[in-house]
Amino acid sequence: MELKLTRPICFFDLETTGINVAKDRIVEIAILKVYPNGNKESKTWLVNPEMIIPEEVIAVHGITNEKVANEPTFKELSKEIYKIIKDSDLGGFNSDRFDIPLLAEELLRAGIDFDMKNTVSVDVQTIFHKMEKRTLEAAYKFYCDKDLLDAHSAAADTNATYEVLLSQLDRYPDLENNIKKLSEFSRRKQSVDFAGFIAMDEEGEEVFSFGKHKGKKVHAVLENEPGYFGWMLNADFPLYTKKILTQIKLSKLNNKLS
Repeated sequence: MELKLTRPICFFDLETTGINVAKDRIVEIAILKVYPNGNKESKTWLVNPEMIIPEEVIAVHGITNEKVANEPTFKELSKEIYKIIKDSDLGGFNSDRFDIPLLAEELLRAGIDFDMKNTVSVDVQTIFHKMEKRTLEAAYKFYCDKDLLDAHSAAADTNATYEVLLSQLDRYPDLENNIKKLSEFSRRKQSVDFAGFIAMDEEGEEVFSFGKHKGKKVHAVLENEPGYFGWMLNADFPLYTKKILTQIKLSKLNNKLS
C-alpha cells in the first residue's frame, strides 16, 4: 500500500543530547520526504550540538562528542532543513511529544519562525500503541516481520517508521489512508503548543494545562494576572510555548483595539 497524499510528508527522527525539549540539542537528524507521486528523497546530518553529550546518552545512540566536533551546528543547517520540511506534513515515532517540539525549539533558536498552523502530523507510535502497545523495534518486527538493525540510528529509525505506517495501513482496513485523518487518530490530546502547557478546551479556547491555573482560560489569566505572562517568558519554558503565549496575548490585545 502507498500513502494517499495531497502534499508531501516528511518522516523524521532525531538523536539528541537528552530528553529535555527546552535545553537539549540535536546531534543527528534524518528526513525521509515522500511526495504525492510516490517519489522519495532522504537526507541525514550529524550536528554539532554546541554542548557536551552525556556518556549515558552516548551509550544509547553511539554518537560521541568527537564524532560531531567538526560537524555543522543546527543553525548552520537550519535553512536547508526548513526548506525541505516547510511545504510538508510531518511524521515520526513519538514525534508529537518529542521530535517535533525539539525540532521547533532548534528552528526558533536559529531564527526561523517555525509554525504548525497549516501542517498536520502523524505519530506512528500513537497508532501503534492504540492498536498493539509496543516499541519501535517490536512494531517493525510485528508489522514488517523484520529485525530493526542499528536501532537508535536516526536513518534506520526513520525508514522503519515509514515502513511501519505503510504496514499499519495494510493491516487495519478501518485506518483511513489520509494524512489528516491519520493525524487526528495519532493525536494524544489537543494541545496548542507542542509541549502541552497550553491546551484547547471544549469551547475551542486556549487553557493552561499545568500549575495553579490549570484548566483556566489563558486570556483570562493574562488579563487578571499580568505578571504571569512575564514569569512564563522568563522561566524555563520551551520557546514555542512562549511564542504561542505571546500570540494569544497579542490577539486579545488586538481584539480590544479593533
